[in-house]
Order: sequence, then structure tokens, then C-alpha cells
Amino acid sequence: MELPSAALERAVSELSRLPGIGRRSALRLALHLIQQGEGRMEQLAEAIHNLAEQTTLCGQCHSLSDTPICTICADTRRDPKTLCVVEDVRDVLAIENTQAFRGRYHVLGGLISPMDGMGPNDLKIDHLLERVSAEGSLEVVFALSTTMEGDTTAFYLYRRLQPTGVKLTVIARGLPLGDSLEYADERTLSRAVEQRVPYEQTIKG
Repeated sequence: MELPSAALERAVSELSRLPGIGRRSALRLALHLIQQGEGRMEQLAEAIHNLAEQTTLCGQCHSLSDTPICTICADTRRDPKTLCVVEDVRDVLAIENTQAFRGRYHVLGGLISPMDGMGPNDLKIDHLLERVSAEGSLEVVFALSTTMEGDTTAFYLYRRLQPTGVKLTVIARGLPLGDSLEYADERTLSRAVEQRVPYEQTIKG
């Protein structure tokens, strides 16, 4: 469908690049913004600009932050000896919503996936090993998706971390196989975090 405005066409084109937003949904959003008026659009544009200019990665855990060290890493009430390893910031948010974990996080920035060209060197694995040693971690929790890529990554981390002697656990498999953490309901994810088990139990037999 040809749109009556080049500006509208560009807005629809850009909005439709967002995950889960097709062209029709993008058009509805663009028309809604037009109806809201110029002031509302300027506020949205400013918020997106600030998102690009002001957000960065935490220098410690690699989650999103407005400051060099994120609020979770800077929180002295968190257990600094327990690290929860996740794929990306969406998993941090999902686990935080459960309020079941009071340690700190380490965001890998992806999963090992040769099909997607992602190998161990593309992830924040070496820094994880450095943190475990430098921070004297007592437990590392694998909270990765129950997919082939998640399992492959967890096993690789297990092989790298096992010689350190740190306790290695994995969240309980109350999650459906093949699912990402971000899609789990809070109650299921909370129970999975609280009932984590030694990683070795998941690879024996």
C-alpha cells in the first residue's frame, strides 16, 4: 500500500524494523503518534536519543547501565560471592522481577552458536573467569535458556570453571525445553532459581 506522505512512509519503515512489529502495526503506531501531536513525538524522540547517548554496558557485569557500574553491582546488600550467568540483559530483568536472587550477574552477550557464527571468544567468558578469581566467588549459577545453544554454553562454562573449585549450579528445569528465560512466568522462574541444583547432576547418566 502506497502511503500519502514520504515522512509517514519512512516512519513506518523504521518502526517495522522493531521485533514483533509488522508493517500494519507500524502504520498504526505512526498514525497514533501523529494524533498525539508534535509535543508527544518530540518527547519520544528525546527518549530514544537519550537511550542511544546515555546507556552503556556496566564495566563489571556487562548489563545495561547509565553509569560505569550498574546499580546491581554497586548495591552492597547483594551477595558478591554468588554470580548468576545469563545470556543478555533481558534475562537479568526476568530474574530480578522474581526477587528470588540476591547475588550479582554476569551477562555473556549471547550463547555459543556455530550456526550463527558465535564462538566462545565472542562472549564475555574470559572476563567471567577473571571475576570468579578476583572476587573470590563461591557459587556460579548457570541461568541460560533450555536450548541446544544454552546447554552447549553451560557445558563449555562448566569445563572452564570446574578447575577453579567454585560451586557450579544450574537453575531447576521447571522451564519448558527450548524456551528462553524472558518468556517464563515469574513464579516458574522464581522456583527455578530457588531450587537450583549442582550442574554435575544435569550431565551424569
